[in-house]
Amino acid sequence: MQNVLPIPDPTDAALTDADPCRPDRTLALTRGVTRLFLDLGLAPLCEFRLANGRRADVAGIDRKGRLIIAEVKSCRADFEVDQKWPDYRDYCDQFYFAVDTDFPRELLPEDEGLIIADEYGAAIARTAEDRPLNAARRKAVTLRFARQAAARSFAAAIDP
Repeated sequence: MQNVLPIPDPTDAALTDADPCRPDRTLALTRGVTRLFLDLGLAPLCEFRLANGRRADVAGIDRKGRLIIAEVKSCRADFEVDQKWPDYRDYCDQFYFAVDTDFPRELLPEDEGLIIADEYGAAIARTAEDRPLNAARRKAVTLRFARQAAARSFAAAIDP
């Protein structure tokens, strides 16, 4: 006899509004952070792959070459399970958590930046500490950023 998993009922409240860790919620927060980065004059890149193998949810680079990373957390479980966020700080000048208005903010470290977001936009609730990258790391991260952005642009141009 095969193990059969029950098919979830899409009208079940536990699977809709009560589940804050849905991928669509993460996507909505990411969209809001991206809009904020654009408003701040940053060139945003989602799912930015770092040299250490980690993938930042949203990275942005400004006209002066400063790099900002925002780690999107859609719910308490997302934050508690994913503790690799300190690995991102070595690859940016500023680091932010991006959460929605219902996120339990007491979970987040007070010495990191905080962005409150939704699908329409976002606002900085706490400015991130400046941790300037050294010149060699800045060059390496900037080159990686540019190459990933160019590769995505090319892929979009040949397969619209």
